[in-house]
Amino acid sequence: GSLFHPLAATMTQEREPLLKQNGAAGNAAAGAKGSPAVLPSLARSVLKFLMWAVFLTWAAGIFFYPTAPVQTAFRKWADITSTEGLIAGLTGTVFLFFSGPILLIAALAYVYIFAFPGDHVQKKKLRSLSFRLWTFPVLVDGPLGVVSAVEFIGIVLFVVYIVFSMTYYVVDSVSFISKAHLPPTTRSELLLALIGLRFGSVGLFCMIFLFLPVSRGSVLLRLIDIPFEHATRYHVWLGHLTMALFTLHGLCYVISYSLLGRLIEELTQWKEVGIANLAGVISLMAGLLMWVTSLHPVRKRFFELFFYTHQLYVVFVVFLVLHVGDFVFSISAGAVFLFMLDRFLRFWQSRAKVDIVSAACRPCGTVELVFSKPPSLRYNALSFIFVQVRELSFLQWHPFSVSSSPMDGRYHMSILIKVLGTWTDTLKRIITDVQEQKSRSDSESDQSQTGRITASIEGPYGHESPYHLMYENLILVAGGIGISPFLAILSDIIHRVEQGMPCAPRNVLVLWSVKKTSELSLLLAVDAQSISSSVCDKLHLDIQAFVTQETDPPLEDGIVGDDQKAPGIFVKNGAAMSGLVGTGDNFWAAMYFAVSTLGSVLAFVLVQLYYVKRFNVYAWWHLGLLLLLCMAAGIVLPGGLVVLLWHLSEKRRMQDDRWDVDARATADAEQTTNAAGGADASAASLAALRTTRYGCRPKFHAEFAAFAERGGGAAVDIGVLVCGPSGLQASVARECRSQNLRRGGAVFHFNSHSFDL
Repeated sequence: GSLFHPLAATMTQEREPLLKQNGAAGNAAAGAKGSPAVLPSLARSVLKFLMWAVFLTWAAGIFFYPTAPVQTAFRKWADITSTEGLIAGLTGTVFLFFSGPILLIAALAYVYIFAFPGDHVQKKKLRSLSFRLWTFPVLVDGPLGVVSAVEFIGIVLFVVYIVFSMTYYVVDSVSFISKAHLPPTTRSELLLALIGLRFGSVGLFCMIFLFLPVSRGSVLLRLIDIPFEHATRYHVWLGHLTMALFTLHGLCYVISYSLLGRLIEELTQWKEVGIANLAGVISLMAGLLMWVTSLHPVRKRFFELFFYTHQLYVVFVVFLVLHVGDFVFSISAGAVFLFMLDRFLRFWQSRAKVDIVSAACRPCGTVELVFSKPPSLRYNALSFIFVQVRELSFLQWHPFSVSSSPMDGRYHMSILIKVLGTWTDTLKRIITDVQEQKSRSDSESDQSQTGRITASIEGPYGHESPYHLMYENLILVAGGIGISPFLAILSDIIHRVEQGMPCAPRNVLVLWSVKKTSELSLLLAVDAQSISSSVCDKLHLDIQAFVTQETDPPLEDGIVGDDQKAPGIFVKNGAAMSGLVGTGDNFWAAMYFAVSTLGSVLAFVLVQLYYVKRFNVYAWWHLGLLLLLCMAAGIVLPGGLVVLLWHLSEKRRMQDDRWDVDARATADAEQTTNAAGGADASAASLAALRTTRYGCRPKFHAEFAAFAERGGGAAVDIGVLVCGPSGLQASVARECRSQNLRRGGAVFHFNSHSFDL
């Protein structure tokens, strides 16, 4: 199950479920009697058991589907449902067997998250086998990057499934053909067709898992606490596998049709009953374009080409449905439905033009954007947001780590952007031009600046559990701009220790590698710049900076910590960030899922009764298109109504907690002044806690070993978070694995926090 942690005391406005309230009352009563509450614990266990039972049964059904017993049982079930005149017929049977379990798990997941939103991370779980498997790197060097033990097990299971299924299908096909008295050429053609068919069916099963990771706010990802940046890796792996299977599927048929001498005739066929070949060709071509442009060398060099061609997923899915028809598409319809749910909700959220509280360039050339957000929008210090600037592109959305902590303020969220390409360079030039105009003409009004940067936001997404709060001993390893999420972590930890909130870290080591000394000024982005003596007594913070491309400190090194960013510009676009996100309000997210699902089922039943049966619609492609339209109608119409009510609810909540920009600026200034005036004379600054080394890189073996000794030596749990290039991640993961393989030593839990598109 998931591990949850409350984000901040100010977030207690969230709706608390009745079960949790009863559980709290039960805990209070049980505390007096000295025994724990039984009912909430039992309910939690039952929900977990049901979800595991459904998942394992479903996974076993898919794995053993090629075998004769499962095939026989499925055919009998399909014959019964078809002959008894059920409205859904064969399509409903296939949907219930393959897609129904996914939706059932999602429904139970919403119940679980809604009922138990405050599951606390227990220290003993750090030593649990499941948690250690997630954080133990098995593969470090290779095309897949750093792979944990759980991920390695998943890869092995997929490989076993593919090999087992295709071996079983090939043996069965050869046995079937050998029994028929056919000429050798006909046997070859038939064998290729049967093998091609099996490649396609296995590809459809893999497509179930292809769409699940890219549902950014998916309740399934939240349930198992996989952040979207990690899930994206799984989508990449599964995309390569799925497209390889579909390509082999098409290639087998192309060779078979060529042997028959009817290649063009067969590829251009669009059958009413059976497979529409032309639709399959169009779908495969769209998939191949996406696949080729997503390969790492192409994606890295031509990102915009990759991004725009990936929008062909709509063509790929629609023509795949037209190719296979309704009942075959039902195999992966559940996963596609969850993706459509998430995509429609993201469309609603991204319509809002977000106020930019501040847009400025820091001395090192990094851009800092501070966005307005509603106080009800919760996130943690390991979150991502996707940003669109319409002056740069209407289609491009770029992910950035949040550099501010939820403890920094309820009304804003900030990100740091390193200038690396055309998009970021143009953004920097826009901000710089406005800043220069502002400095030349102080009388220039805000209205003249309004609209210069029209920003929209999707998210935030990230870990459901704030892992940085789980460990007493924490190592943060960053490369360059990779320090951005760790600035949020540092601020979060310092604020929590100051306010006496739940916070496990007591020893924190930051290893930060940069190219130039000017990049060290990014440390000023941390909201908590001074640390009181009371915090220093509870928290040992050590910041080790390594400047790799300079051998000596520059003459102005002594004032690096005093560099200030240029005055920020304010852009009023009309609204704060929208709270319409799958990771937002659990009640409305669950209602959106439930109403959309029921609406889609109702639309399908009505179409069957009053259109398909009435007009005797039998074409496979037509029925497949109707199924896809019913799914979309259920999401857009009843689901859209729920989203509208959700939006009005968020708007009403914001009106109840309305705040004025000028008043906020005054309050922030007063808070800064009071903090400066009332600062502890013995307080330490973050700059004073930083040790800078020049012309070298961190030696992880020595640093990790020394930190483990300071943390208590053997049998101590150490959390290691790394954000930076793949080479840095591999080096850190290799050292964690090496340290963990030593008997009786400290346990290093590896976790990367990098978004590799």
